[in-house]
Amino acid sequence: MDTITITDLEVFYRVGVPDAERAQPQRLLLTVEMDHDFATAAKSDDLAATIDYFAVSRRLLKLGDGREWRLIETLACEVAELVLKEFHVCGVRVEVKKFILPETRHVSVRVERPVRD
Repeated sequence: MDTITITDLEVFYRVGVPDAERAQPQRLLLTVEMDHDFATAAKSDDLAATIDYFAVSRRLLKLGDGREWRLIETLACEVAELVLKEFHVCGVRVEVKKFILPETRHVSVRVERPVRD
């Protein structure tokens, strides 16, 4: 299986357990690895035969509009399900990085979802 990776897409979402933390959007980084067979795209050189990573990134940038999540675990699972459903990938891995603990570079969660029949 082949993979397209969007690494550290900067988004601003309302995430956090305390209400005060969700009061303002905060910077998160999303890494999304999408599995797909590139054989047809490679032969045809046609965007329609692969994953439009620009479209994926635009969709994720807008995902937080009017939304909020308490847990980055919930957010990561929702992003994975969205990518599976809307972009017809064969599998997806999502990492969400949050910059909340001053003593660390970041806190992150990672989920993996295969395509379902």
